[in-house]
Amino acid sequence: MPEKIYSKVDDGLLLLAINRRSDICENRIDLCPEDQLLQISTKALSKNTSFRPHKHNRLRRETFTTNEAWIILKGSVEAKFWDIDDKLILKTVLGEGDCAVVFHAGHGFSVLEEGTILYEVKNGPYYGQLKDKSFIEGEE
Repeated sequence: MPEKIYSKVDDGLLLLAINRRSDICENRIDLCPEDQLLQISTKALSKNTSFRPHKHNRLRRETFTTNEAWIILKGSVEAKFWDIDDKLILKTVLGEGDCAVVFHAGHGFSVLEEGTILYEVKNGPYYGQLKDKSFIEGEE
């Protein structure tokens, strides 16, 4: 099951979810609550598994923030996460197959291994760094 980290400032506010590769099993696990902007699930698949072909309907969705996910394909990173008051709440290492989904946490990472490869996924549109980001002063 994914580790879910909640705010210490705003009870009930989900900051992030971390799923380790070792947690992936034959049962579908939803990493994100249904009301979040990103929807990510995991499942170990057997040969000859198939999914019914489909497409998604055009629906108006309104968003006011960005959710982001990192999926580590190779190597590792030290990930740091901050609560909504900009206080460090978690420091952890993400390795191959791990996924961190950020809903409301401040975040940053440092690459630990040469050749590290990851996917970074977020909802758009992206309006550029000046409009889209507020930097957290001080490392910790």
